[in-house]
Amino acid sequence: MIPYIHHTIPNILIVDDVLDNLKVLGDLLRGEGYKVRPVPNGLMAIQVAEKERPDLILLDIMMPDIDGFEVCRRLKAIKLLQDVPIIFISALNDTNDIVKALTCGGSDYITKPFNAEEVKARVATHLKLFNQNKELQKLNADKDRFITILAHDLKSPFVGVLSFSELLALNFRNYDEEKTEKIVNIIHDSAKHFYMLLEELLLWARAQSGKIAYELQKVKLLDLCCEVIDVLASSAQNKSIVINQHIDHSIEVLADKNMVKTILRNLISNAIKFTPHGGSIDVLLKKTDNNEVIVSVKDTGIGISPASLNKLFDITQIQSTKGTDNETGTGFGLLLCKEFVEKQGGTIWVECEEGNGATFSFTLNMGDD
Repeated sequence: MIPYIHHTIPNILIVDDVLDNLKVLGDLLRGEGYKVRPVPNGLMAIQVAEKERPDLILLDIMMPDIDGFEVCRRLKAIKLLQDVPIIFISALNDTNDIVKALTCGGSDYITKPFNAEEVKARVATHLKLFNQNKELQKLNADKDRFITILAHDLKSPFVGVLSFSELLALNFRNYDEEKTEKIVNIIHDSAKHFYMLLEELLLWARAQSGKIAYELQKVKLLDLCCEVIDVLASSAQNKSIVINQHIDHSIEVLADKNMVKTILRNLISNAIKFTPHGGSIDVLLKKTDNNEVIVSVKDTGIGISPASLNKLFDITQIQSTKGTDNETGTGFGLLLCKEFVEKQGGTIWVECEEGNGATFSFTLNMGDD
């Protein structure tokens, strides 16, 4: 099962040469649920921070080896630690000292004797800002990666259309009917692939922006599944693949029927794509103890390699792999599934073993009885 969210306990480094201060601050912050690492001098603080990057540093100024100003400058010179917020906490309360602390890279300044509630509030604020900054950096990196992949994927079918249409335009009088038909089919396939990619991209973008209207209502899961299987029947028959459904006709879920059909259509069509001739696909249903159902699409296909497994639902790793009959896709199908499942309050995951098929599963709420 692929996890989507991993919460970590904030890690705070406290630097002070007075052991009583370390204890008081440490006890205070542990009481808030933080992981605390107290160190008694600046040089040790730098070593500890480099070994395991903290989420925030509380830093005294007056210390015997090197003062807090120099510690801050050295920490900010280390690329891995440049974004870590540093809150000075010192008995020095002169304006010049405060300005110096902020100028050398400090994020905030608390004077001793400190107020416990003030310390907790400022630590919480800077941790929140730090996490938001990390998330923003990740989103920007994901966006850049996504645009790069998308530009490549949009360009590829156009290359086929342009190159083969140019070839046909220059030579159509010299080509016989068979060769002309072959080139026209290539152009058509390229244009169709581009259209499919654009359609799924626009649908996914609308889902991301919240512009897709959806309505949660009681729907019979069997009816939706049968509709989708009927649509995909010819694709399965072309590969002599049998699709079996094991869904109780009485099972109802609280869901948007169009979203559920899109999810099932993508998962079942993927299963057909990666299942060899003569294989089988099973659509299964399992009730859970917390008023949910798990819908699974299990195939006897080629499975998924470990290297590809963690990329399936990652926007920065869009990939379109050819099927067992060289079928093509857009790479957006699973992203749409994830988006639509999560909009309905569910989760989606995959279990597989390379060479032994794959099982994609997602949850839906059954609503109130």
